[in-house]
Parts: sequence; C-alpha cells; structure tokens
Amino acid sequence: MYFHGYSFGVSTLFFGLICVLLCMFLWWRDIVAEGTFEGQHTNIVQLGLRYGMILFIVSEVMFFFGFFWAFFAASLTPTIEIGNIWPPKGIMTFNALDIPLLNTLILLCSGVTITYSHHAINAGDKVKAVWGLVLTIVLAIIFTGFQAFEYCTAPFVISDGIYGSTFFMATGFHGFHVGVGTIFLTVCLIRLFLNHFTTTHHFGFEAGAFYWHFVDVVWLFLYIAVYFWGGC
Repeated sequence: MYFHGYSFGVSTLFFGLICVLLCMFLWWRDIVAEGTFEGQHTNIVQLGLRYGMILFIVSEVMFFFGFFWAFFAASLTPTIEIGNIWPPKGIMTFNALDIPLLNTLILLCSGVTITYSHHAINAGDKVKAVWGLVLTIVLAIIFTGFQAFEYCTAPFVISDGIYGSTFFMATGFHGFHVGVGTIFLTVCLIRLFLNHFTTTHHFGFEAGAFYWHFVDVVWLFLYIAVYFWGGC
C-alpha cells in the first residue's frame, strides 16, 4: 500500500513493522527464558539449534550469491549499453585502497576480538569476554560509520545503471547485516553482564559469533570482487 501511494500506506507499513519486531522480541525473550531459567535447552536441543543456525547462514549465503551472480554476469560480459567495458562508461569507482581497505581491516579485527571473547567464555573469564565483546561492537559501529560516509560521498547512486544497482544492493544488504549483527552482539553483551552464559551453556553467544564471522567472510568477497577487481 505504501509503494502504491495509498494515503494510509505509511501507517500500515509502520504498523506491520512494529508487529513483526514485537513478535521477534517476544519470541526470542521466550527462547532466552527457556534456555537460561527453565533448563529446557538440553545438549540435544542445543545441537538442533546449532543445525538451525547453520542452515540459516547457508540461506544467507544463497541470498548474497544472487547479488554476486548479477554482478559477475554484468561485469564479465558488459553490453553495448554500458560501453562494452566494466566499470561502465561514465562511472567513477571507489579507490579500493582507501576506505574499503580500512573497513576490511576493521572487520578482520572484529573477527579476532569476537573469537577472543568466545575463548574467554569457554575459559570462564567474564572480564576478558566482556572486553572482547565490547571491542567487537565498537569496531562494528566504526565500520558502519565509514560505510555511511562512503555512501554520502559516493560519485554514483543506485539508479546509475547496473553498476550502481548491484553495488548498492550488495554492500547495502551487507551493511544491514552488520547492523543486525551489532544488535545481536549487544544483546549478548547484556546477557553476559546478567550471567546468562556459562562455560558449557552459551549457544546464544555462539550464534552471534557464527553470524558475525559470516558477515566478515561476505565482506572479504565483496571487497575482492566489487571494490578491488570490479572497480579497476
């Protein structure tokens, strides 16, 4: 209704969004309660949750695979409409050794800090686990800030043909995943302060770590394919 210009479209959009967010919050609240206070997350249940998280990440891989497919289909066989060259004629690309490289280093460092925090939880060292998680969240926020700055200063927009659309769809959805991952890790930090995690029972944190490593790997592919190779 919103996209078709109905007068009540905006209110319908936000009502639906609030309902979805409320369902997500209540659902995950119940999962936390079941696993932390009710003891329902036995070893077998945790194994099932791990399989579910792995399948979810596989579905995310296929999601990004579609964007990479579109990018490579356009870049390996550029049509006459874009000048038979890639990047298309008239497109000024980003310098891969500038902000994109800095953001790559930031995400790689965040992968190290989240792994450090995970090892600290396994060792029962809450202080180190908290510091590792805090550093990961700070690095994630810095990455998002640089990405927003890059978007604001971009010499092209999403409507600039196949390059603009594939670039902003791929990097934009990655940025969205970084935002979701940041919220995920922030919730884990709060739960860490509340002593929800033990050395043998911390799947909530493991799920966040799995998701964050997925975000790291996707960015590496984006940097190599879109910024470095596709922007030359």
